[in-house]
Amino acid sequence: MKIVVALIGLVVIVFASLMLGTRPIAPSTVIEALVSPIAGNHDHLVVRELRVPRTLIGLLAGSALGLAGALMQGVTRNPLADPGLLGINAGAAFFVVLGITWFSVGSIAGLAGFALLGAAAATALVYGVSALGRDGATPVKLALAGAAITAAVTSLTTLVLLSDLDTLSRFRFWTVGSLTGRDLGNSVPLLIPLALGLVLALVTGPALNALALGDDLARGLGHRVALTRIIAGISVLLLCGCATALAGPVVFAGLAAPHIARRLVGGDYRRILPLSAVLGPALLLVADIVGRLIGGTGEIEAGLVIAVLGAPLLIALIRRSRVVSL
Repeated sequence: MKIVVALIGLVVIVFASLMLGTRPIAPSTVIEALVSPIAGNHDHLVVRELRVPRTLIGLLAGSALGLAGALMQGVTRNPLADPGLLGINAGAAFFVVLGITWFSVGSIAGLAGFALLGAAAATALVYGVSALGRDGATPVKLALAGAAITAAVTSLTTLVLLSDLDTLSRFRFWTVGSLTGRDLGNSVPLLIPLALGLVLALVTGPALNALALGDDLARGLGHRVALTRIIAGISVLLLCGCATALAGPVVFAGLAAPHIARRLVGGDYRRILPLSAVLGPALLLVADIVGRLIGGTGEIEAGLVIAVLGAPLLIALIRRSRVVSL
């Protein structure tokens, strides 16, 4: 029932995304633009050419980030796990900027390839650093290593962009995350890896429930722990790489969506995963709408808005003792 309510809420947010902005458009006009557009009508052109693409990008990227965050929290048993906080999005964005600057990559498929490589490199680096020392890769060490590597990689991304002003002016949205300036037609090649990541994520639900009990109990229940983590890792790389190629390194969407889902449906990952896939795009689209409304004649990128909105959530999580008790 709650997933149905969430889906209805997402539909409302999608419609609001088509209506609201620096130029508000009436609901009847939006419907007319979608059903029977009139050539030369400015409002219809705004809806179809500008707002529909950014809304669909928000749906795809938000779903990918919500699922990836839920997977990471389940696999690591770390409530702070998030593609943005653990450096995965930053690594993907850095490789995208390198591909644009040094290899003149312009296609969405090419950018997605570099994003996947960057996400894999960042994942390996964060895990390798956190595994050093006693106790291995604990949740706290993963969060600290992710924060440090995110800061370092983000600085490198900025350095590369500042060294090439043309790249900076054309692709500045990679540094903050945005839903604008995207060609929806060129995003079609990403649907296959996104769908694969979605399927892999959803099939891991029962295994994630077992992992929450501990590795030994999960093995005792017949689950192959190592295989589960490999499948989840592949899914996270596909989802994060494609989301970054679509919208840039958006943070906090993957952190907030699973926590809200957990509050609504409890700790069953068979319900958390699909609900996170609905709540992720809802959060991202709300941030995009807020950025349009408070930006005056311009806009504030969704990545900046959701970071501001997500900061209080992160502070609240840190204050809870059970977050760091591991």
